[in-house]
Amino acid sequence: MTELWNTDTRGVITLPSGRMIRGRGLRYDLPEGQNPTFAVHLMGHQPPEPQWDSLWVTWRDFWLPADPVDAMRKLRTAYDRAANERVEVCCGGGVGRTGTALSAICIFEGMDPKAAVKWVRQNYHARAVEVPWQRRFLWQVFAADGSGRHRQ
Repeated sequence: MTELWNTDTRGVITLPSGRMIRGRGLRYDLPEGQNPTFAVHLMGHQPPEPQWDSLWVTWRDFWLPADPVDAMRKLRTAYDRAANERVEVCCGGGVGRTGTALSAICIFEGMDPKAAVKWVRQNYHARAVEVPWQRRFLWQVFAADGSGRHRQ
């Protein structure tokens, strides 16, 4: 097992399950301290390859993932890996797309979309989930079981 995030690491939130995930903006310098062991990059163009495992979700600023099912699958991977690893979810500024992704991960924790957005805004960033269609995407996540299969 990898050493998990220090609880005082900037951008790290502790989910109700105890899993810890860091959100951040790629436009800014890498924070001092621990590096992630796994990251999901939410970008409209392929980001530079980091020194740790990563996945890329094609997701333009202020928009939605190009492939929502693929995005849900990759975010579920981040959620699963956060049980034993230092996981990071990041976009350009670290607010809208990252906040939406963290809200989707909260849905995997069992929250409904409205509660997930509220929780992320209280625990990560007050402006997380910036546009209405990002909130609608969270209802799509809620309707699926997190692996891209829709609930019956």
